[in-house]
Amino acid sequence: MLSISGLSKTYEARGGGKTLALTELDLMVRRSEFISVVGPSGCGKSTLLKILAGILPRSTGEIELAGELLTGPSRHIGLVFQAPLLLPWLTVKENILVPAKIQRLDLVAAAKRADELIEMVGLGAFARSYPKELSGGMQQRVGICRALIHDPDFLLMDEPFGALDAMTRETMNAELQRIWSLSGKTVMLITHSIPEAVYLADRVIVMTPRPGRIVDDIAIDLPRPRDLAMHSNPQFGEYVMRIRRHFNSEGSLDA
Repeated sequence: MLSISGLSKTYEARGGGKTLALTELDLMVRRSEFISVVGPSGCGKSTLLKILAGILPRSTGEIELAGELLTGPSRHIGLVFQAPLLLPWLTVKENILVPAKIQRLDLVAAAKRADELIEMVGLGAFARSYPKELSGGMQQRVGICRALIHDPDFLLMDEPFGALDAMTRETMNAELQRIWSLSGKTVMLITHSIPEAVYLADRVIVMTPRPGRIVDDIAIDLPRPRDLAMHSNPQFGEYVMRIRRHFNSEGSLDA
């Protein structure tokens, strides 16, 4: 599904200085795979996501998505931001349809898909509600629907649950697992939470402090579907500790 080869990103400051954010990054992602990416703050996780989304240009390297070179924004990709960024004057369904209007999709077909997505995430009773009438977790579900409205193959998620309280975050983890299993999409999740990364992923990609590179690629061999009791599984704990050991001397990650 995705092939990254020799990717690097250097930021140039106005005064002439340079900051190497990513260096010689190689990664392969299979179709319908769920990938979590963890690393300390400033390691280039969000930079990687923005390059894949076509928001930032890369400095070196090549990216192939579904067999085609990726050189900018692609309709094969959907993006879920850290905050849902909903328009307060639009209803749930109207917010979900915003990308369809921007991309000039068939609005009749898009409206039908919006209804299907709203039902899939359990918001059927709130299609005509406004953002202020929704909880934080419900708003983020709308953000996920909006990213899926154009039926992308690959979903990028930039710490989508970071602003939620612990209980709501756990609920959204379980909900995201369910949405992923129903949609069959390929997902890359950026997160600071190691347990969240392990709970959701088929593989966890561990990045070093800046300049970011991949220091470990861990296949998560835990049964699906996973419930929240999985956090008490000894093997789950072993995966979490393996990831944490990478940061004992070089940096830290939030639990």
